[in-house]
Amino acid sequence: MSGKSETQPRDLTVPAVVLALLSCLPVLVARYPQMSDYPAHLARYAIMLDGGRSADLAQWYVFRWKWTGNVGVDLLIHPFAALFGVETGARAIAGLIPPLTGLGIVHVDRALRGRTGIGSLLALPFIWSPMMLIGLLNFALGLALALHAFALWVRLEGRGWRPIAFVPIGLVVWACHMSAWGVLGIMVAGHEFARHGWRAALLRPLPLAAPLVPMLVLGGNSGAFSYGPFWWIYKEAIWKRAMRDQSQWLDIGCLCLYAALLLAALWYRRVDGRLGWSALLLLLLSWIVPRHVSGGDYVDYRMITSGLLLAALAIDWPAAPRFAALLAPAPYLVRLAVTTLAWQADSATTTRLLTALDHVPRGARVASAVLVPAGSWPLDHFEHIGAWAVLRRHALVNANFAVRDIHMLSLRHGGWSDPSQRILQLVDKPVDLASFGPARDADYLWY
Repeated sequence: MSGKSETQPRDLTVPAVVLALLSCLPVLVARYPQMSDYPAHLARYAIMLDGGRSADLAQWYVFRWKWTGNVGVDLLIHPFAALFGVETGARAIAGLIPPLTGLGIVHVDRALRGRTGIGSLLALPFIWSPMMLIGLLNFALGLALALHAFALWVRLEGRGWRPIAFVPIGLVVWACHMSAWGVLGIMVAGHEFARHGWRAALLRPLPLAAPLVPMLVLGGNSGAFSYGPFWWIYKEAIWKRAMRDQSQWLDIGCLCLYAALLLAALWYRRVDGRLGWSALLLLLLSWIVPRHVSGGDYVDYRMITSGLLLAALAIDWPAAPRFAALLAPAPYLVRLAVTTLAWQADSATTTRLLTALDHVPRGARVASAVLVPAGSWPLDHFEHIGAWAVLRRHALVNANFAVRDIHMLSLRHGGWSDPSQRILQLVDKPVDLASFGPARDADYLWY
């Protein structure tokens, strides 16, 4: 009887869906989501939605809307802010993206195999990849939609109207984020290659190319392509940090575990090529593509985290024994607990730190200075905390993404864009703020 049960494919849809929904836990327990870039994005939403009505904001900031492949949450925040306000609305969006991604993983698994297998459970830790933990919300939203779009592509195979349907779908994913659109295209091409060969891989994804039209018509941002200095060292570093969060030993240990699992799956031929080829291409491209494309950062880093998600999801072990199904969610649950506890603690710290703004008048110039120890492993939740002064005091702050011709937000005051708030501590010595540039013409220094 036990031998027979081990040969029957297990459908793990119910536990996978429950675990996917559980991914919103960090946002639920933290009043202030602890993504590094989150406050700066939130400040941009507030300035955008204000529309110049605040004289204090208008004297410091200029917002010019641009239709680019990086406006997913910038569009979504409009109805959410109308219903809940900008802060609660953005928090709601941040809380919805992880479950949407997790359900996308399950959706892909069921579309390909008619069931949810162990690969879905193994892919769950990549919901909270460094991209989501940093706060690259437009990309995270785009990736979640790309997973659902790919599942729909698989389900509609043989339907003559599929190419027409995927013209607007590709445009929606591109509008969320160009890198997510690229991941979707690679997923479709990999699937078609595994199913029908090279010709299909080259021709069938063409309906997804519709965003090339607005890209050519509207143009891109300045600083289009850049590898940055010492690119080979940087590439090695982002691979080492492919699962970076709070604990170096846990994060590197999990990465090594997944490397071993993937090698074992290859050895025992438990990799589904319909996803495996896409994962392999993404991981190879991460070594080739630049760090910066059209003003966007971490283009290659996004490929690593997306490629690992697809590689884990590609593991297909239909007759996995019960103990394997029970152990598969362990990395996800441990990592989710670590993230949740860190967010809970640092959200309480943020609550205390924000009391400093009670002493700042509206429209002031606030130079925030954040100490960033060199070589520190945990993701820093406070690098952009100064941007909260935009929300609470309509202040000029130096922690926003506001580089002219790259971001939609720009400053009327030069030299105050990210990363001017960072003080890189190279050696163990007292911090000297005497040479901290933004403080020279600020009303307040927030250290």
